[in-house]
Amino acid sequence: MEWFLGHVCTPAWNVEQDRGRDWDEAVALLVNEHPRHESAIRAFHERWPETISGTYEQNVALLLRLRGAGVPNYSITNFSGPKFSLAKELFPFLAGFDGVIVSGDERLLKPDPAIYHLLVDRYGLDAADCVFIDDSRANVETARAVGMHAIHYPDEQVDLAVELRRYGFPV
Repeated sequence: MEWFLGHVCTPAWNVEQDRGRDWDEAVALLVNEHPRHESAIRAFHERWPETISGTYEQNVALLLRLRGAGVPNYSITNFSGPKFSLAKELFPFLAGFDGVIVSGDERLLKPDPAIYHLLVDRYGLDAADCVFIDDSRANVETARAVGMHAIHYPDEQVDLAVELRRYGFPV
């Protein structure tokens, strides 16, 4: 599996779907390049939900507490549009955002500043009122560069509730 993900369905190939490339086109491209791996390539696409290990339940609970307190919440995600639609079915909390920018639908990827500006412009937000949370340092740095507050959350070692309380959030 590690070899397959490192040499066939690579992160570089996958990010192109996050950038908006159609999944059927992406699969056809790889099948053409790696015909002996056709069944695994097709399975990667068709059985995609099986590749998800789950959620950070404590973060989902925190998000739901924020929503319960009336805190607006938005998302910028590097995700294929069709796969994000599927993810919303699998994880209903994803459907509860006040607004979402999906990279695959917009053909923009974090950390391109344009995707952050799109969020602010589309939903009438003031960047200075936003707190952006991400596991990628580059994404966090871009959020700060466009005027947002930002929390780098690379793993569960960071207590997100503590960080949000520093900004005055009721968690």
